[in-house]
Amino acid sequence: MNSGKTQRLTGLALFTAIIVVLQVIATFVRFGPFSITLSLIPIVAGAAIYGPKAGAYLGGVFGVVVLVACILGWDAGGAILWNANPFLTAVICLAKGILAGFAAGGVFTLISGKQLTTGRSLVGTVCAAVVSPVVNTGLFILALYLLFPDILAAWASDFGAEVTTYILTGLVGINFLVELAVNVVLSPVVVQIIRARATMNPRRA
Repeated sequence: MNSGKTQRLTGLALFTAIIVVLQVIATFVRFGPFSITLSLIPIVAGAAIYGPKAGAYLGGVFGVVVLVACILGWDAGGAILWNANPFLTAVICLAKGILAGFAAGGVFTLISGKQLTTGRSLVGTVCAAVVSPVVNTGLFILALYLLFPDILAAWASDFGAEVTTYILTGLVGINFLVELAVNVVLSPVVVQIIRARATMNPRRA
């Protein structure tokens, strides 16, 4: 039991480090006003291996890194939100990351039945890789629309479009599609990670 806990902590620590490094790098990669998210793949992998609770934790790590980028001004769009309302910006960053990780773990578990080495693990991983960016981007857009409507309208005006058009083309159409493509393309790699760790981690949270 102690060995299993040690392996779990080691694995989560490794995923945590990967998420931090990838998201810091991604902060400076932009397709529009916001940086893309490269760290969803390790979040999906960790959620699949260790379960929804671990996914929520890893998503929270991602959220903290995003929040730090907003505070330090690395993310220009996020910095605008932080200066407008620090509390709401912190809630958005953390909530969307936590829920994206939890949803990935939940979907994988639902489809794979916690079996990490069967054929269903591929389907579960692909579905989790799709759900994670959908939740992450969907909650962000919903929060912008409900909590920062003036800023969203201003960005749409600068983009030369109506708010709905800007959301579909400037936010969803660019950032989201890039994130989704990266997740889906790399999902076979995630499956290999899951299968490699399956025999080392018989118990999941």
